[in-house]
Amino acid sequence: MEENLKKSVTFMEAIALVVGMIIGSGIFLKPGIVFSNAGSPMMGVLAWIAGGVITLASALTVGEVASSIPKTGGLYVYLEELYGEVWGFMLGWVQTVISYPASGAALAIAFATYSAFFIPMTEFQQKLLAIAILVFVIIMNIISTKYGGIIQVISTIGKLIPIAGIVIFGLIKGTAHDFRSIPVITEGVGFGAAILGTLWAYDGWLGVTNMAGELKNPAKEMPRAIVLGVSTVTLIYALMNIAMLNVMPIEKIAASTRPVSDIAIEIFGNAGASLITAGIMISVFGAMNGYIMTGARVPLAMGERKQLPCSDFLAKIHESFGTPANALIIEGIIAIAYIFSGTFNTLTDLLVFVLWIFFVMGVFSIFILRKRVPVDRRPYKVPLYPITPIVGILGGIYIIYSTIISEPLNSIIGICIALVGLPVFYYLKRKNRVGGR
Repeated sequence: MEENLKKSVTFMEAIALVVGMIIGSGIFLKPGIVFSNAGSPMMGVLAWIAGGVITLASALTVGEVASSIPKTGGLYVYLEELYGEVWGFMLGWVQTVISYPASGAALAIAFATYSAFFIPMTEFQQKLLAIAILVFVIIMNIISTKYGGIIQVISTIGKLIPIAGIVIFGLIKGTAHDFRSIPVITEGVGFGAAILGTLWAYDGWLGVTNMAGELKNPAKEMPRAIVLGVSTVTLIYALMNIAMLNVMPIEKIAASTRPVSDIAIEIFGNAGASLITAGIMISVFGAMNGYIMTGARVPLAMGERKQLPCSDFLAKIHESFGTPANALIIEGIIAIAYIFSGTFNTLTDLLVFVLWIFFVMGVFSIFILRKRVPVDRRPYKVPLYPITPIVGILGGIYIIYSTIISEPLNSIIGICIALVGLPVFYYLKRKNRVGGR
């Protein structure tokens, strides 16, 4: 089935997916928390850089795995091929049933919520707008992956405009110049907690690997897109936070729930609030498109392997459009159900622990890959091996540890959600074996 997918995703669209899925709402909302935990301006900036280094180390490592297994489905496929069917299925199950559709629902609601800044709406009207924008994105991606790619490129450029404005004018017009290295917030939790805060804002880069089957030259383009995309975001985040400190003292940034909005008002006046709100809407829209576009490729790949109910339906590629239309529709229906239920944020919180276990397994898989796959079948090789993957693994383990300590109940429930899929896996496996006789 995978060969029926059109090779329509360009290298620039792949980079836009990486950048667009990482830059959602995190950079607009997290700086206050990061600086509050870091305690000093310089430690706050270093926390953003450290988060970028951990993410980049993971990206460089997974880039080699992606270049050696350039198949639609991304991490789900890597785990299946390097660890076994059960591990791949558990990740695919969680991503298909909860992770991707719940993230799409959360982003659609966020878009509608920010829209209320310009057009007052009731909560129900916001849900209707969220569904409308979600359906629009799904239709565009069904008609053509190219349309989804174009939306991603345009929205990525659009979201970078307000960020660029804050960086440029913040560095030029800022008068605070708060770059102290000594701790000024004594109640800060610490540097580790600050890094943890940044890592949520770096999440999303792995989604592009789901599109490998639609890249023209995935073995070469996939790792380059991942590395360039993550490097670009790391630079943007560092510059953004330096500009913020040039405009506003750390105490005000740490105390604000919407620090970027406050800084935009400081630089541009009251019009800054409208500017930054529009920027956040574009940013959220682009991230939603990325999650919908890449998320549908997981049930598509699982359908091809007969690992989900209605697998033949999910694995079907639209004859005219050459897109995974059925998988997109199913993901959309689940996302709409989450919008009405309002449980998406709870579900995504429950899955943080589980997803990071799989992410760490993905980075660690480089050691398995190098034992199984000869050098000539690995077109890209992670630099500074084995130091680079070790940095990514340690960063992931830190997130897992921190999540267990801070949210032990959610961690246990998340594991249970993943394990619920196992009876489905073994039932379908037995059914397919009997049916194949």
